[in-house]
Amino acid sequence: MRRVVVTGMGMVTPVGGDVESTWQALLAGKSGVGPISHFDARTFPTRIAAEVKDFDLSRYLDDADRWAEYSRNTRFALAAGKMAMDDSGLTECQDLDRSRFGVYLGAGEGQQDFGRFVKLVYKCTKGVGDSHLKVSESEFTRLGVDNLHVRHESEQEPGTPAAHLAARFGARGANSNCLTACAASSQAIGEAYEMIRHDCADVMLSGGTHSMIHPFGVTGFILLTALSTRNDEPQKASRPFDRERDGFIIGEGAGMLVLEELEHAKARGAKIYGELVGYGSTADAFRITDSHEDGRGAIACLREALDGAGLAPEQIDYINAHGTSTSVNDSVETLAIKKTFGETAYKVPISSTKSMMGHLIAAAGSVEAIVCLLTIRDGVLPPTINLDNPDPDCDLDYIPHEARKKHVDVALSNSFGFGGQNITLILKRYTD
Repeated sequence: MRRVVVTGMGMVTPVGGDVESTWQALLAGKSGVGPISHFDARTFPTRIAAEVKDFDLSRYLDDADRWAEYSRNTRFALAAGKMAMDDSGLTECQDLDRSRFGVYLGAGEGQQDFGRFVKLVYKCTKGVGDSHLKVSESEFTRLGVDNLHVRHESEQEPGTPAAHLAARFGARGANSNCLTACAASSQAIGEAYEMIRHDCADVMLSGGTHSMIHPFGVTGFILLTALSTRNDEPQKASRPFDRERDGFIIGEGAGMLVLEELEHAKARGAKIYGELVGYGSTADAFRITDSHEDGRGAIACLREALDGAGLAPEQIDYINAHGTSTSVNDSVETLAIKKTFGETAYKVPISSTKSMMGHLIAAAGSVEAIVCLLTIRDGVLPPTINLDNPDPDCDLDYIPHEARKKHVDVALSNSFGFGGQNITLILKRYTD
């Protein structure tokens, strides 16, 4: 079976505009959580989020003005994709067979056209009796919805960012988008990996992009009681594995990786960050919003990834946990690691970078896979911040508060999505 390596990386996150700035912020334990600025959230139970600050596409693209009215999903994807492609050395490569180059993303649904929606509702309700739905124009203005207007109808389709990336980089191979909630970009990376392994492609640009920090997105998670309401302490609100956790922090951003068949990468002298060696994909077959209490789906996923990689639990040097800061998820993930790893579970260091970046939803897994590769590169593990009072049910080594130096040969990343989708990726230091 063909081997698959990572030769390029790019990301835009709430704590940095590229890979290195994000990485240094994570090692420093910097939080990207603050009051919501994308719209007026004063009347919302949750008024905080992890937003990408001061995002300027002209930092990455010469034709940034062209994309000014496209969704944040697409603009984040273009920035992270450009960084990854440039990093790989393939952006202008004349020898790349573009028919063997594809794109596989985990991208969420696009930003809704709120401006058009509210004007339609206002028009339909203006002058109706008090017994009917009546919405004032000033109320729509207060929400700031006109600032969220997206002109292009196609931008609401999840597959649009992948199409834009393919067009920009001439990727004429397979083009797909995976929409499995919080597991989406990890699953996209896993599926892209399988395509290269099975000789369906030589190069895949893969990862995820998402922004749900808008009234509909935030309201949806509020109705599920999934978000933290620690509004007065934004930077302390994301508390994975802490007994005082009260929900996750919604974030936004993108992470992109260039996956390449090993011999293809070696032939052009590419820099190799690491090798993707394991991919597990399972379903809980349970509820939409809750993991099964015995962790059966996560356990099966972890075992599948380990078996595929030909590795024992003792060979895993670091785990980047899904670690959302929700009560059920953190407890079930801990249980799954214990049942899969046995006594080794207490020896392997684990952290949740969502404690700093928040939950990037569809883009979370790809950013966390990049974090795993950086631990291999630099021999240092990012911390889990805000872990002040560990939950007794979450009693593993979660690297509290401060980064830790440790040599890493093999890193594992978990992503567990709404609907019971479970994905595990295993990344390894490249050796001949």
